[in-house]
Amino acid sequence: MAERVYETLHQLETEALQELDAITDEKTLDEWRVRYLGRKGKATLAVRRLKELPPEERPAYGKAVNALKERLLAALEAKQEALKAQALAAELQVEAFDPTLPGRQPSLGRYHPSNLVLREIIDIFRQMGFQVLFSPEVETDDYNFGLLNIPPGHPARDMWDTFYTTREGVLLRTHTSPGQIWAMRQFAPEPIRVILPGKCYRYEQVTARSEMMFHQVEGLAVGKHITFADLKGTVVNFIRQLFGPERQLRFRCSHFPFTEPSVEVDMDCILCQGKGCRVCKYTGWLEIMGAGMVHPVVLRNGGYDPEEVTGFAFGMGPERIAMLRYGIDDIRYFFSNDIRFLQQFG
Repeated sequence: MAERVYETLHQLETEALQELDAITDEKTLDEWRVRYLGRKGKATLAVRRLKELPPEERPAYGKAVNALKERLLAALEAKQEALKAQALAAELQVEAFDPTLPGRQPSLGRYHPSNLVLREIIDIFRQMGFQVLFSPEVETDDYNFGLLNIPPGHPARDMWDTFYTTREGVLLRTHTSPGQIWAMRQFAPEPIRVILPGKCYRYEQVTARSEMMFHQVEGLAVGKHITFADLKGTVVNFIRQLFGPERQLRFRCSHFPFTEPSVEVDMDCILCQGKGCRVCKYTGWLEIMGAGMVHPVVLRNGGYDPEEVTGFAFGMGPERIAMLRYGIDDIRYFFSNDIRFLQQFG
Protein backbone atom coordinates (compact mmCIF):
# COMPACT_ATOMS: atom_id res chain seq x y z
CA MET A 1 0.00 0.00 0.00
CA ALA A 2 2.74 2.49 0.94
CA GLU A 3 4.68 1.80 -2.26
CA ARG A 4 1.60 2.49 -4.35
CA VAL A 5 0.94 5.79 -2.55
CA TYR A 6 4.53 6.98 -3.05
CA GLU A 7 4.42 5.87 -6.69
CA THR A 8 1.35 8.06 -7.17
CA LEU A 9 3.33 11.06 -5.83
CA HIS A 10 6.15 10.31 -8.26
CA GLN A 11 3.74 10.11 -11.18
CA LEU A 12 2.07 13.36 -10.11
CA GLU A 13 5.44 15.15 -10.07
CA THR A 14 6.47 13.75 -13.46
CA GLU A 15 3.15 14.76 -15.01
CA ALA A 16 3.29 18.29 -13.52
CA LEU A 17 6.86 18.96 -14.65
CA GLN A 18 6.16 17.72 -18.18
CA GLU A 19 3.18 20.05 -18.47
CA LEU A 20 5.19 22.92 -17.00
CA ASP A 21 7.98 22.41 -19.52
CA ALA A 22 5.53 22.81 -22.43
CA ILE A 23 4.02 26.09 -21.18
CA THR A 24 4.86 29.22 -23.25
CA ASP A 25 2.67 32.01 -21.82
CA GLU A 26 1.69 33.58 -18.51
CA LYS A 27 -1.99 32.66 -18.73
CA THR A 28 -1.34 28.93 -19.17
CA LEU A 29 1.26 29.08 -16.41
CA ASP A 30 -1.28 30.50 -13.97
CA GLU A 31 -3.76 27.77 -14.92
CA TRP A 32 -1.02 25.19 -14.17
CA ARG A 33 -0.41 26.78 -10.77
CA VAL A 34 -4.10 26.52 -9.85
CA ARG A 35 -4.30 22.95 -11.12
CA TYR A 36 -1.39 21.66 -9.05
CA LEU A 37 -0.73 24.13 -6.23
CA GLY A 38 -4.09 25.82 -5.70
CA ARG A 39 -6.37 25.13 -2.71
CA LYS A 40 -7.94 22.25 -4.61
CA GLY A 41 -4.84 21.41 -6.66
CA LYS A 42 -3.54 17.89 -7.15
CA ALA A 43 -0.45 18.34 -4.98
CA THR A 44 -2.48 19.99 -2.23
CA LEU A 45 -5.10 17.23 -2.20
CA ALA A 46 -2.45 14.46 -2.18
CA VAL A 47 -2.18 14.84 1.56
CA ARG A 48 -5.64 13.26 1.88
CA ARG A 49 -4.13 9.84 1.12
CA LEU A 50 -2.65 9.83 4.64
CA LYS A 51 -5.65 7.80 5.80
CA GLU A 52 -4.62 4.94 3.51
CA LEU A 53 -1.33 4.51 5.42
CA PRO A 54 -0.59 3.01 8.80
CA PRO A 55 -0.19 5.63 11.57
CA GLU A 56 3.56 5.11 11.84
CA GLU A 57 4.10 5.94 8.13
CA ARG A 58 1.95 9.04 7.97
CA PRO A 59 4.62 11.59 9.18
CA ALA A 60 7.04 10.47 6.46
CA TYR A 61 4.35 10.71 3.80
CA GLY A 62 3.36 14.19 5.00
CA LYS A 63 6.97 15.33 4.62
CA ALA A 64 7.08 13.80 1.13
CA VAL A 65 3.97 15.74 0.08
CA ASN A 66 5.39 19.00 1.42
CA ALA A 67 8.70 18.35 -0.36
CA LEU A 68 6.78 17.75 -3.60
CA LYS A 69 4.91 21.03 -3.26
CA GLU A 70 8.19 22.89 -2.61
CA ARG A 71 9.80 21.35 -5.72
CA LEU A 72 6.79 22.26 -7.84
CA LEU A 73 6.77 25.80 -6.45
CA ALA A 74 10.48 26.19 -7.21
CA ALA A 75 9.88 24.91 -10.73
CA LEU A 76 7.00 27.41 -11.11
CA GLU A 77 9.20 30.35 -10.08
CA ALA A 78 11.96 29.26 -12.45
CA LYS A 79 9.43 29.05 -15.28
CA GLN A 80 8.12 32.53 -14.48
CA GLU A 81 11.64 33.98 -14.72
CA ALA A 82 12.25 32.12 -17.96
CA LEU A 83 9.07 33.52 -19.52
CA LYS A 84 10.03 37.06 -18.46
CA ALA A 85 13.47 36.63 -20.02
CA GLN A 86 11.90 35.34 -23.24
CA ALA A 87 9.49 38.30 -23.38
CA LEU A 88 12.36 40.75 -22.86
CA ALA A 89 14.42 39.09 -25.58
CA ALA A 90 11.48 39.28 -27.99
CA GLU A 91 10.95 42.96 -27.17
CA LEU A 92 14.60 43.75 -27.77
CA GLN A 93 14.47 42.02 -31.13
CA VAL A 94 11.52 44.15 -32.20
CA GLU A 95 13.12 47.38 -30.92
CA ALA A 96 16.87 46.99 -30.91
CA PHE A 97 18.63 48.54 -27.93
CA ASP A 98 22.30 49.37 -27.80
CA PRO A 99 23.41 49.73 -24.14
CA THR A 100 26.63 51.45 -25.25
CA LEU A 101 24.74 54.48 -26.62
CA PRO A 102 24.76 57.64 -24.46
CA GLY A 103 21.63 58.32 -22.43
CA ARG A 104 18.85 60.51 -23.77
CA GLN A 105 18.80 64.04 -22.44
CA PRO A 106 15.57 64.82 -20.56
CA SER A 107 13.50 67.60 -22.07
CA LEU A 108 13.98 70.96 -20.37
CA GLY A 109 11.19 73.28 -19.34
CA ARG A 110 10.66 76.65 -20.96
CA TYR A 111 9.54 80.02 -19.71
CA HIS A 112 5.92 80.87 -20.34
CA PRO A 113 5.62 83.65 -22.95
CA SER A 114 4.01 85.91 -20.34
CA ASN A 115 7.02 85.46 -18.06
CA LEU A 116 9.44 86.04 -20.93
CA VAL A 117 7.83 89.41 -21.64
CA LEU A 118 7.58 90.25 -17.94
CA ARG A 119 11.31 89.70 -17.52
CA GLU A 120 12.06 91.89 -20.52
CA ILE A 121 9.78 94.67 -19.25
CA ILE A 122 11.43 94.55 -15.82
CA ASP A 123 14.92 94.69 -17.35
CA ILE A 124 14.07 97.78 -19.43
CA PHE A 125 12.59 99.69 -16.50
CA ARG A 126 15.46 98.74 -14.22
CA GLN A 127 17.77 100.42 -16.72
CA MET A 128 15.67 103.56 -16.26
CA GLY A 129 16.04 103.47 -12.48
CA PHE A 130 12.78 101.76 -11.51
CA GLN A 131 12.75 99.16 -8.76
CA VAL A 132 10.41 96.17 -8.62
CA LEU A 133 7.79 95.83 -5.89
CA PHE A 134 4.94 93.37 -5.40
CA SER A 135 1.52 94.00 -3.86
CA PRO A 136 -1.30 91.64 -2.78
CA GLU A 137 -3.56 89.92 -5.30
CA VAL A 138 -6.34 89.74 -2.70
CA GLU A 139 -7.30 93.30 -1.86
CA THR A 140 -9.81 95.28 0.13
CA ASP A 141 -12.45 97.34 -1.63
CA ASP A 142 -10.78 100.44 -0.20
CA TYR A 143 -7.38 99.75 -1.76
CA ASN A 144 -8.81 98.48 -5.06
CA PHE A 145 -11.26 101.34 -5.48
CA GLY A 146 -11.70 103.87 -2.66
CA LEU A 147 -8.12 105.09 -2.23
CA LEU A 148 -7.79 105.31 -6.02
CA ASN A 149 -10.52 107.97 -6.18
CA ILE A 150 -13.27 105.47 -7.06
CA PRO A 151 -15.75 105.74 -4.16
CA PRO A 152 -18.82 103.47 -3.85
CA GLY A 153 -21.37 104.24 -6.55
CA HIS A 154 -18.79 105.75 -8.91
CA PRO A 155 -19.66 104.75 -12.52
CA ALA A 156 -16.01 103.81 -13.20
CA ARG A 157 -16.50 100.72 -11.03
CA ASP A 158 -18.50 99.21 -13.88
CA MET A 159 -15.23 98.98 -15.85
CA TRP A 160 -13.70 96.65 -13.25
CA ASP A 161 -16.27 93.98 -12.40
CA THR A 162 -14.45 91.45 -10.25
CA PHE A 163 -14.65 88.37 -8.04
CA TYR A 164 -15.67 89.03 -4.45
CA THR A 165 -14.90 86.72 -1.55
CA THR A 166 -17.21 85.62 1.24
CA ARG A 167 -15.60 88.25 3.47
CA GLU A 168 -17.30 91.58 3.04
CA GLY A 169 -15.13 94.15 1.31
CA VAL A 170 -12.45 91.62 0.23
CA LEU A 171 -11.97 90.86 -3.47
CA LEU A 172 -9.50 89.74 -6.12
CA ARG A 173 -7.86 92.88 -7.46
CA THR A 174 -9.02 94.05 -10.87
CA HIS A 175 -5.80 95.92 -11.69
CA THR A 176 -2.33 96.47 -10.24
CA SER A 177 -3.14 100.10 -9.48
CA PRO A 178 -3.71 99.40 -5.75
CA GLY A 179 0.04 98.82 -5.72
CA GLN A 180 0.43 102.59 -6.12
CA ILE A 181 -1.02 103.10 -2.63
CA TRP A 182 1.12 100.32 -1.15
CA ALA A 183 4.27 101.78 -2.69
CA MET A 184 3.55 105.40 -1.74
CA ARG A 185 2.68 104.54 1.85
CA GLN A 186 5.89 102.52 2.10
CA PHE A 187 8.20 105.29 0.84
CA ALA A 188 6.42 108.62 1.46
CA PRO A 189 7.59 111.37 1.56
CA GLU A 190 10.67 110.22 -0.42
CA PRO A 191 10.60 110.27 -4.27
CA ILE A 192 9.97 106.88 -5.86
CA ARG A 193 10.21 105.08 -9.19
CA VAL A 194 8.69 101.59 -9.06
CA ILE A 195 7.00 98.99 -11.20
CA LEU A 196 4.55 96.49 -9.73
CA PRO A 197 3.98 93.32 -11.80
CA GLY A 198 1.35 90.76 -10.90
CA LYS A 199 -1.90 88.97 -11.71
CA CYS A 200 -5.32 90.59 -11.98
CA TYR A 201 -8.84 89.17 -12.18
CA ARG A 202 -12.00 90.42 -13.86
CA TYR A 203 -15.41 88.87 -14.19
CA GLU A 204 -15.87 89.29 -17.94
CA GLN A 205 -16.37 87.30 -21.11
CA VAL A 206 -13.33 85.42 -22.43
CA THR A 207 -12.58 86.39 -26.03
CA ALA A 208 -9.60 86.59 -28.39
CA ARG A 209 -8.65 89.88 -26.69
CA SER A 210 -9.61 89.37 -23.03
CA GLU A 211 -9.27 86.78 -20.25
CA MET A 212 -10.69 86.58 -16.74
CA MET A 213 -7.16 86.24 -15.33
CA PHE A 214 -4.21 88.13 -16.79
CA HIS A 215 -0.98 89.92 -15.85
CA GLN A 216 -0.38 93.64 -15.53
CA VAL A 217 2.63 95.80 -14.85
CA GLU A 218 1.95 99.02 -12.96
CA GLY A 219 4.46 101.85 -13.09
CA LEU A 220 4.70 104.82 -10.74
CA ALA A 221 7.02 107.77 -10.35
CA VAL A 222 6.55 110.45 -7.69
CA GLY A 223 8.78 113.42 -6.98
CA LYS A 224 9.23 117.15 -7.45
CA HIS A 225 8.85 118.76 -10.88
CA ILE A 226 7.67 115.57 -12.63
CA THR A 227 5.67 116.50 -15.73
CA PHE A 228 3.72 114.84 -18.54
CA ALA A 229 6.84 115.19 -20.67
CA ASP A 230 8.60 112.80 -18.29
CA LEU A 231 5.77 110.32 -18.69
CA LYS A 232 5.87 110.56 -22.48
CA GLY A 233 9.65 110.23 -22.63
CA THR A 234 9.56 107.15 -20.35
CA VAL A 235 6.83 105.46 -22.39
CA VAL A 236 8.43 106.19 -25.76
CA ASN A 237 11.82 104.95 -24.56
CA PHE A 238 10.25 101.77 -23.23
CA ILE A 239 8.28 100.99 -26.41
CA ARG A 240 11.23 101.70 -28.70
CA GLN A 241 13.50 99.42 -26.63
CA LEU A 242 10.93 96.64 -26.57
CA PHE A 243 9.67 96.76 -30.17
CA GLY A 244 12.31 98.67 -32.08
CA PRO A 245 12.95 102.32 -33.03
CA GLU A 246 10.67 102.14 -36.08
CA ARG A 247 7.47 101.77 -34.06
CA GLN A 248 4.77 104.41 -34.36
CA LEU A 249 2.99 105.61 -31.19
CA ARG A 250 0.04 107.82 -30.47
CA PHE A 251 -1.36 109.24 -27.23
CA ARG A 252 -5.16 109.53 -27.00
CA CYS A 253 -7.05 111.46 -24.36
CA SER A 254 -8.84 109.16 -21.94
CA HIS A 255 -10.15 109.08 -18.39
CA PHE A 256 -9.06 107.15 -15.33
CA PRO A 257 -10.26 108.23 -11.88
CA PHE A 258 -6.76 107.87 -10.41
CA THR A 259 -4.91 110.00 -13.03
CA GLU A 260 -5.51 113.50 -14.38
CA PRO A 261 -4.89 114.10 -17.23
CA SER A 262 -5.18 110.54 -18.57
CA VAL A 263 -4.16 108.97 -21.87
CA GLU A 264 -4.26 105.70 -23.78
CA VAL A 265 -1.02 104.78 -25.52
CA ASP A 266 -1.38 102.98 -28.85
CA MET A 267 1.19 101.39 -31.13
CA ASP A 268 0.81 100.44 -34.77
CA CYS A 269 -0.32 96.82 -34.96
CA ILE A 270 2.58 94.51 -35.76
CA LEU A 271 0.27 91.65 -36.70
CA CYS A 272 -1.36 93.44 -39.63
CA GLN A 273 1.17 96.25 -40.19
CA GLY A 274 -1.55 98.82 -39.53
CA LYS A 275 -3.96 97.39 -42.11
CA GLY A 276 -6.53 96.14 -39.58
CA CYS A 277 -7.21 92.73 -38.05
CA ARG A 278 -9.45 91.20 -35.38
CA VAL A 279 -6.86 91.79 -32.63
CA CYS A 280 -6.65 95.55 -33.31
CA LYS A 281 -10.39 95.68 -34.09
CA TYR A 282 -9.52 96.58 -37.67
CA THR A 283 -8.18 100.01 -36.68
CA GLY A 284 -4.50 99.37 -37.37
CA TRP A 285 -3.66 100.41 -33.79
CA LEU A 286 -3.37 98.34 -30.65
CA GLU A 287 -3.62 99.77 -27.15
CA ILE A 288 -0.40 99.17 -25.22
CA MET A 289 -1.11 100.86 -21.93
CA GLY A 290 -3.12 103.40 -20.01
CA ALA A 291 -1.26 106.23 -18.32
CA GLY A 292 -1.53 109.71 -16.84
CA MET A 293 -0.45 112.09 -14.11
CA VAL A 294 -1.29 110.81 -10.63
CA HIS A 295 -4.48 112.41 -9.34
CA PRO A 296 -3.95 114.75 -6.35
CA VAL A 297 -6.44 112.73 -4.30
CA VAL A 298 -4.42 109.55 -4.88
CA LEU A 299 -1.18 111.34 -3.98
CA ARG A 300 -2.75 112.53 -0.75
CA ASN A 301 -4.09 109.04 0.05
CA GLY A 302 -0.59 107.69 -0.50
CA GLY A 303 0.94 110.09 2.00
CA TYR A 304 2.27 112.83 -0.33
CA ASP A 305 1.41 116.52 -0.50
CA PRO A 306 0.11 117.22 -4.03
CA GLU A 307 1.15 120.86 -3.56
CA GLU A 308 4.77 119.75 -3.23
CA VAL A 309 5.12 116.74 -5.56
CA THR A 310 3.66 115.34 -8.74
CA GLY A 311 3.85 111.94 -10.37
CA PHE A 312 2.88 109.78 -13.29
CA ALA A 313 1.53 106.25 -13.48
CA PHE A 314 0.94 103.69 -16.20
CA GLY A 315 -0.35 100.16 -16.53
CA MET A 316 0.15 97.57 -19.27
CA GLY A 317 -0.67 93.92 -20.00
CA PRO A 318 2.27 91.61 -20.77
CA GLU A 319 -0.02 89.21 -22.65
CA ARG A 320 -1.06 91.98 -25.04
CA ILE A 321 2.60 92.82 -25.61
CA ALA A 322 3.50 89.16 -26.10
CA MET A 323 0.77 88.88 -28.73
CA LEU A 324 2.50 91.64 -30.67
CA ARG A 325 6.02 90.33 -30.11
CA TYR A 326 5.26 86.77 -31.23
CA GLY A 327 2.41 87.29 -33.69
CA ILE A 328 -0.26 85.61 -31.51
CA ASP A 329 -3.82 86.47 -32.48
CA ASP A 330 -5.74 84.96 -29.55
CA ILE A 331 -5.00 85.65 -25.86
CA ARG A 332 -6.71 82.40 -24.85
CA TYR A 333 -3.67 80.43 -26.06
CA PHE A 334 -1.68 81.68 -23.06
CA PHE A 335 -3.76 79.77 -20.52
CA SER A 336 -5.04 76.79 -22.54
CA ASN A 337 -2.16 74.52 -21.35
CA ASP A 338 -1.45 73.44 -24.93
CA ILE A 339 2.13 72.14 -24.85
CA ARG A 340 2.43 72.64 -28.62
CA PHE A 341 1.92 76.36 -28.12
CA LEU A 342 4.16 76.74 -25.07
CA GLN A 343 7.10 74.83 -26.58
CA GLN A 344 7.53 77.47 -29.26
CA PHE A 345 9.08 79.92 -26.82
CA GLY A 346 12.68 79.62 -25.59
